[in-house]
Amino acid sequence: MTKQWKLNRRVAARVAALTAIAASLGGCVGQGDYDRLVVENRTLTNRNQELQASLDECESARDAMSDTRRTGDSTIGQLQDQLRQKDALLTDYEKEIKSLEDRLRGLNFGPLDAATDAALQQLAASHPELLTYDSAQGMLRFNSDLTFGSGSDQLSSGAKETLGAFANILKGSSASSYDLVIVGHTDSQRISSSTAQKHPTNMHLSCHRAISVRSELMTLGIAASKIEAAGWGEERPLVPNAPNGNTPANRRVEIYLGRSVGGQGMGASPTGAAVPGVDRETPPDRQPAITK
Repeated sequence: MTKQWKLNRRVAARVAALTAIAASLGGCVGQGDYDRLVVENRTLTNRNQELQASLDECESARDAMSDTRRTGDSTIGQLQDQLRQKDALLTDYEKEIKSLEDRLRGLNFGPLDAATDAALQQLAASHPELLTYDSAQGMLRFNSDLTFGSGSDQLSSGAKETLGAFANILKGSSASSYDLVIVGHTDSQRISSSTAQKHPTNMHLSCHRAISVRSELMTLGIAASKIEAAGWGEERPLVPNAPNGNTPANRRVEIYLGRSVGGQGMGASPTGAAVPGVDRETPPDRQPAITK
């Protein structure tokens, strides 16, 4: 039973009541009474039409609200899907970070042998703007702004020349027992739209730069099985990032030298037999301080 039907019933009942009143007055309705009935009937009809129009407007508004609610529900569903995807990515990153930390715990970073230590100190002294050497950690730090162009993972000519000298040190007898871990870092400055075409995030850029250094060392004759590459993006700054993120000190690539834990390459035999000078039994005195 619709509201329109109810309104029509009410109008019909009103007209019937008026007709009955007229009949009770003698079965003959005077002109004045008849005119009054006509006016009242017209008034009720007009009111009925107004109410019907109002009802139609209410129903239209209700339908519009229903459509809006359905659209809102769809948007919420899409946002929830995006959130689940980002949660999955975050979980993957956390797994990768834990895997890297587990692998690093297997390497004995620390003071190097005297000959390698002296050679790396001399290398850093020859390139003071590009390189910093930390003897206690057995780590070379490359200034990214001189190693790469802005937003790029392509090595500069100066960086390639320095890596060539570094590779010659690694090929020497005293350094042949070391594995390398190359770790890229960035500041928190947002990736530009042009850079994002190849490096979607700072994490990608840091990893890609570490991979470029690894590839160059391989080209220079260092075995792939002796080099690991990873990146922290903006997560491990040396100093607090500036409000706009542009912090040169945090843009860097670090190379850690550690005692070999296996692998076929310099300092390891194809059969995996013990190699002179490779410490496989003594646990590391401490872990590498790469979380700065």
